[in-house]
Amino acid sequence: MPTATTSAAPLVPVLQGFAWHVSPSTRFGEVFNPSTGQVIARVPLCAAEETAAVVEAAAAALPAWSETPAVERARIMFRYRDLVAAHFDELAALVTREHGKTLPESRAEVQRGMEMIEYACGVPSLLMGDTLPNIAASVDAETVRHPVGVCVGITPYNFPFMVPLWMFPVAIVCGNTFVLKPSEKVPLSSVRLGELLVEAGLPSGVFNIVHGDKTCVDVLLTHPKVAAISFVGSTAIAKYIYETGTKNGKRVQAAGGAKNHLIIMPDADLDQSVKALSASAYGCAGQRCMAGSVAVAVGNVADPLVGGLCDHAGNFRVGPTDGVDNVDMGPVIRREHLERVAGYLDIATSEGARVALDGRRDFAGDGFLLGPSVLDQVEPSMRVAREEIFGPVLSVIRVNDLESALEVGRKCPYGNGASIFTSSGYAAREFKRHFNAGMIGVNVGVPAPMAWFPFTGWNQSFFGDLHIQGTESVHFYTRQKMTLTRWFASAEESHHDPVWKTK
Repeated sequence: MPTATTSAAPLVPVLQGFAWHVSPSTRFGEVFNPSTGQVIARVPLCAAEETAAVVEAAAAALPAWSETPAVERARIMFRYRDLVAAHFDELAALVTREHGKTLPESRAEVQRGMEMIEYACGVPSLLMGDTLPNIAASVDAETVRHPVGVCVGITPYNFPFMVPLWMFPVAIVCGNTFVLKPSEKVPLSSVRLGELLVEAGLPSGVFNIVHGDKTCVDVLLTHPKVAAISFVGSTAIAKYIYETGTKNGKRVQAAGGAKNHLIIMPDADLDQSVKALSASAYGCAGQRCMAGSVAVAVGNVADPLVGGLCDHAGNFRVGPTDGVDNVDMGPVIRREHLERVAGYLDIATSEGARVALDGRRDFAGDGFLLGPSVLDQVEPSMRVAREEIFGPVLSVIRVNDLESALEVGRKCPYGNGASIFTSSGYAAREFKRHFNAGMIGVNVGVPAPMAWFPFTGWNQSFFGDLHIQGTESVHFYTRQKMTLTRWFASAEESHHDPVWKTK
């Protein structure tokens, strides 16, 4: 039964068409402020019937919106971008409140989200097709792009503002309507995004928000009026989304989990490498699919690297982030997640690794706080080297040479991102060409692309063909139509010179 505090928390609304309403659902989840451990809202877990009604609202709006000129769709997105910019600080504070990121991290997230809106504003150019006159005798060929229909976005808790913006701005400007199902852990940022879209003048039904768990998701995956599904989350769920969606005739892009490797060569700038590795592994409390999770130390760099990581990360200021701007790392999303992540330190010890830096300590208050941890003497076969921990834990594997480091990557089932730290052009080139990941960094801790480039995860980190972001996102949210045209001269035209020749 809900506690009195929980029952008093405000209800998160559903957006169906232009109507914000309180869900009739009798099932709810709790939205926490991770800095305090307090419940700040209740989110409905919508039933199948309510979810289907939201899809129907999007389907009803599709015919008129798909015929709206691309330039007019882009103008709405320009207005939307200006509204987001005007509310920048408010939006960053909201991300911090419901997720726990530090304020600088939340500001960076809002900025990255805005860049996706800016990219979507250029859709008139992005939608241009190709033409080739006289591809055969008196035959012209052309291609044009059409919207696919009702699109769905199912987004994770770790980027409550940015990841929805990876999806719906491009989908909408391409002429589709959209249903967003945000994580029930962090729905408040999505609701605010919807409010600003309405204010920007988007027509009713073009953008909708529904909340829920598997019951809601399964309706979205199987509803006959849903054409395309975008997902970001764990690998197990990404695989389920992809298989279920495609089995039901949907176009699906599903980004999954990761185990990102950071290779440190003996010739690397150690001080800069330590700072970059710490930012990669502990930024956003390690709760991001591009976080560095395994440091592969090559040769004699291992001891000074581990010492440097412990010294640097051990001095991180860890604490509540809501309304605070002087901490280096905030809380994780839930207490049960904290316990799960902390449990990996015991798992590592039981398998023979050494806890060089232990993030488990007493923190004041009821926030979900866990400090940075460093695990040394990790072997590739250990669970901490194989499983996605999704928290502030960095494992260090020691190898003798670059080829051994590449071999560690070849055996990893994931393939999101990896970076190398080196001053050797040869080592960097070998790494770029041969490491088993879709996003590569050279002396960069987090090789995540900006809006203009696709988020190119490989292997078990992505299911689908067309990735999120960049031109691949435009291709995902549209389908091509090719037309061949031949015009025959009329009888009169075939016996007389054309009018233009007589003038």
